[in-house]
Amino acid sequence: MRNLLLAFFLLFSWAVHAGEGDLLEPEQAFKFSARVVDEQTLEVRYQIAEGYYLYKEKIRFKAEPADVTLGAAQLPAGKIKQDEYFGKVETYRHDLLIRLPYTRGGANQITLKATSQGCADAGVCYPPQTQVAKLDLPRTRSEGGEKSSLLKLLGGGKDEFLPPDQAFRLTVKATDGKTLLASFTIAENYYLYRDKIRFSLKDSGGTGIAAVTLPQGDTKSDPTFGKTEVYHKSFQAVIKLKREDNAKQPVNLVAAYQGCSEKGVCYPPAQKTMALTLPELPAVGAAPAEMQPASAPLAASSAPPSAGMAATRKSEEAQGSESSRIGALFKGGNFWLIMVSFFGFGLLLALTPCVFPMIPILSGIIVGQGHALTKSRALGLSLAYVLGMALTYAAAGVAAGMSGTLLSSALQNPWVLGGFALVFVALAFSMFGFYELQMPSFIQSRFTEASNRVKGGSAAGVFAMGALSAVIVGPCVAAPLAGALLYISQTHDMMLGGSALFSLALGMGAPLLLVGVSAGALLPRAGAWMEAVKSFFGVLLLGMAIWLVSPVISPAVHMLLWAALLIVSAMYLRAIDPLPHPASGFVKFWKGVGVIALIAGVSLLIGVLGGNRDILQPLSGLHSLPAEARAAGAAPLKFERVKSVAELESRVKQAQGKIVMLDFYADWCVSCKEFERFTFDDARVKAKLGGAVLLQADVTANSEDDKALLKKFSLFGPPGIIFFDKSGKELSQARVVGYQPPETFLASLDAIIH
Repeated sequence: MRNLLLAFFLLFSWAVHAGEGDLLEPEQAFKFSARVVDEQTLEVRYQIAEGYYLYKEKIRFKAEPADVTLGAAQLPAGKIKQDEYFGKVETYRHDLLIRLPYTRGGANQITLKATSQGCADAGVCYPPQTQVAKLDLPRTRSEGGEKSSLLKLLGGGKDEFLPPDQAFRLTVKATDGKTLLASFTIAENYYLYRDKIRFSLKDSGGTGIAAVTLPQGDTKSDPTFGKTEVYHKSFQAVIKLKREDNAKQPVNLVAAYQGCSEKGVCYPPAQKTMALTLPELPAVGAAPAEMQPASAPLAASSAPPSAGMAATRKSEEAQGSESSRIGALFKGGNFWLIMVSFFGFGLLLALTPCVFPMIPILSGIIVGQGHALTKSRALGLSLAYVLGMALTYAAAGVAAGMSGTLLSSALQNPWVLGGFALVFVALAFSMFGFYELQMPSFIQSRFTEASNRVKGGSAAGVFAMGALSAVIVGPCVAAPLAGALLYISQTHDMMLGGSALFSLALGMGAPLLLVGVSAGALLPRAGAWMEAVKSFFGVLLLGMAIWLVSPVISPAVHMLLWAALLIVSAMYLRAIDPLPHPASGFVKFWKGVGVIALIAGVSLLIGVLGGNRDILQPLSGLHSLPAEARAAGAAPLKFERVKSVAELESRVKQAQGKIVMLDFYADWCVSCKEFERFTFDDARVKAKLGGAVLLQADVTANSEDDKALLKKFSLFGPPGIIFFDKSGKELSQARVVGYQPPETFLASLDAIIH
């Protein structure tokens, strides 16, 4: 009864939506074809439209007449999906190729009935569909009598060899504005010569072929051409184009090739001309145009991409231009080039706010050594800290790539952040001289003893502090990190991916080594100067504690904490004390610093009491602008929050011919706040996005819905920005991963919004 009700519901839902004209007919959504491969094998192909999928367990086959027996269908592995109707299931998208063994009995023709069931991403499932194909079976070797045998011996048995178009099937499609993908399907016991494959363009204006990439073939001692390289199995050729015109353009591709049968007969050189259309550049979200020879039957559609090619294409589509270059770097396989490149990426990331907080942590540890500090000691502690950070970064990155989620995002909760902030508070108060953590004490708690080991300067303790810093302080995702994580998730190559992340973290830590060594070289060894420097780094550590807990406290409390820190620091700098008559230059300088800190702290206090919550402009609400000025650009961009995949898909569908921008945000993501404060607040960006639908996925809580949203777009964490065109299709090449300043982001928008 439950299955009957479910089937009725699916049928009713499909009928309603089909009436609205939003969905394809089942025959168009799941194009079915079948052919006979040989005397023992059938081949079934489903061409699944974009935005649709088939359930693996719902695919069934039957054959008539009764003396034809079908074997177990050879189904490839599908993609795991958490389905709202059937739970955790395997599904197929795009092209699906199935091999089906059979025993013919005495029949010369077979009627194959294929039953399947699929759904649309829009949330509607079709009822089970049965599609039929009538296939003529080939003659057996015993058929045809002595005359047939004699003809075969004389080379005249035409039934023994396939026509060229069936022996070698070719389809070509444009994957983007500068790339064509040529798919060759080779029948069993046939092969193609690698060096006979040629491609050229005819009547294509200023467009030409820049490069053709062919996979490695098999070495064969051929009776016609000697030792040569051939293809026995289906393969794909990647054709890179050079274009002078960025507009949508029709081209004619001429493909030349030659092949043979293993039974000793070679075909003359073949040439096919295929007409297809290149999408407009830049190729953002354009559906690939596919064309096959007019003489080819339906069963001659392109074979599904190999696993390696599919992974590469998915990587390139998933991370945009910058991460595509990173994916190409991994694809090249040059280990040392990857290591050097990622070390350079790390040096660039060291200049971002996600790494800045590590400077006061390391500096505080170095300064805490006091009189016992030497240059070698400072270098050793700095190296221990950076290695702890790098090893943890690499291990956490490999875990993220394998699991699909960042470990650091799971640790962004009040208890973890609060505990880590308390460590900094304890270290800061020891800097101020309230107590000494150099020696353990019986009355100190285990927490203080742990702080003592870190503060006392043991290499293991500093290593542990570096490991914690990497996980807690650096949860934001940048393009190099995203590219490495995507490579690990697709290839499971933990060695290369982990090594790249380790090199990336070493690059991020290189400036920290300079900070540590310079602190050991420049700091005085004794006297009041040392106490002043320790107090300075104590204030920095308190600032770090406030920064850490900022994602889990209200903006008002955040501003109050900064106000308190600045005002109290100003008091210690004697901001309101009168200067002695013979005051030195340094005394006047520090008093000036104290006055600035006092003014900043009081401004924050007045601002928060006045209802303002902008920590960078605490007094902005105390004056009113004319209505015209406020309307001119003071209003921030308004985002609509989406909480699940279903809610996102529904909202994109309702966009009604508008560009849609989806922003992934989290309170603990520093780069996300950079986007809000600098990029999204830029007047030019606001004007450019004026006609777009702005959606935002807040993944701060890291809930199951948050993880599902990130996984849908192969993202490991924020920041990430996804664009959809006016038809609701994702513009995969326009993705933005990591922070972009206004100028760079405007260039990204120019490729989308004209």
